[in-house]
Order: sequence, then C-alpha cells, then structure tokens
Amino acid sequence: MGETPVLAAALAGVPAALQGQGVWQGRRQLFVKFAGPAETATMYTSDALAREVMRTLARTSVHSIAISGPETLGGVDFLAAALVQVHGSAPPVMLDTDGQRPEALVVIRQYLKLVQVSIDTPLTSAVLERAVETLSIAAQLGLDHALVILGRDETSDADYLQIVAQARGVSADVAIVIHPSGSAERASLERRWSALMEQAAKLHRDVRFALRLHGPAVQR
Repeated sequence: MGETPVLAAALAGVPAALQGQGVWQGRRQLFVKFAGPAETATMYTSDALAREVMRTLARTSVHSIAISGPETLGGVDFLAAALVQVHGSAPPVMLDTDGQRPEALVVIRQYLKLVQVSIDTPLTSAVLERAVETLSIAAQLGLDHALVILGRDETSDADYLQIVAQARGVSADVAIVIHPSGSAERASLERRWSALMEQAAKLHRDVRFALRLHGPAVQR
C-alpha cells in the first residue's frame, strides 16, 4: 500500500479582516484565501493550514471563516483534509466560490454553513449554468446559499434580471446580493438602481443592493 499523499495549496495568506462583499459583508472573518496569478503565494499543507487556523482563532475573535480566492473548489481535497481537523471547534465556515465546480461541493458539505457563489458580469450562459447548478446542489444539501452578482459598467439591467430569475428558478431560499459597477460606487446612486431593484423584487423576495467595501482592512 502506498503512503497517503501530502495535500498542499498555494494561499495568499490566512488573515483576519472585514468581508468586503456578499451576505456577510462587514463581518470580521478569518480568510483562507487561495492565491491568484498576480498574488504572492505561500504553500500550505492541509495540516499546516489547520494549525494556523487554530492558532489564529485562539488569539482573536471572528464571526466566521471565509474560504475565498480563485479556484476554491479546485483544492477541495486539500480543504477537506484541513477542515476535518478544525471542525467542531471553529466558527461557521463560508465557501465563496465562482461556482464552476459544482460536483466538488459534496466533498466538504459537512464542514460548511454558507455557500456563496460570486459571479462577474457579463458572463456566458455556460458559466451561469454551472454557477446556478452549484446553488441548486447547495440547496439540496441543506446548506445556506447565496448568489453575489458583481456588476460592471457594461452590465445591463436585463443581464441582472436574467441572473436573478435563473437563481430563483433553482431555489426559493437563495439570498441574492447585487454589487454595482465601480463607477456606481464612486458616484451618487442613480434612479436606475431603484428601478432595477423594483423589478428584481418582483422576481425574488430576497434580493439586496449594496456597495462593496474597500480599504486595507478589507478582504474578498
């Protein structure tokens, strides 16, 4: 029999910070942040990550743990091996994912409180289909689930409403957060957003609108 392989992943850190977006926006969380292409990365084994999480939780208070960054479910076996060591003694765990690996969600379902699918707009129908499938699986597993729509200047009202309708189509309990484009964040809010939210509310009861948080104390 062969030895159990060492599971490792490149992380951009394990900081305690404020959540900048989504349903737990403004909460102080402990972030397990997978590194993006342009970020400085440190390799963690699953055992090392579990030890780092427990050390941090022993010296500071947080609302929850946020697993974030690109390709979060690409390292699902690594996450499972770490989370099993802290499960039961840690605060609630939120998985913030792009929703492109819906089949991987079942591997860590028992460790999660909230599955948050964050999508950039505009997006292809295939990307949206997989994101919505992730929400559907989360609902079937009995997990809290949310969709975060990250707007851009070119995102139309029709784009937003189509996404809301498709998410509502797979779950009546999905929480949906619309974050507008960067230009909307820097300017006074237009009448457009009030009209958009009126239309979105007709499609689904739990849709909210919020500006993203920025600053050195904020993570996403």
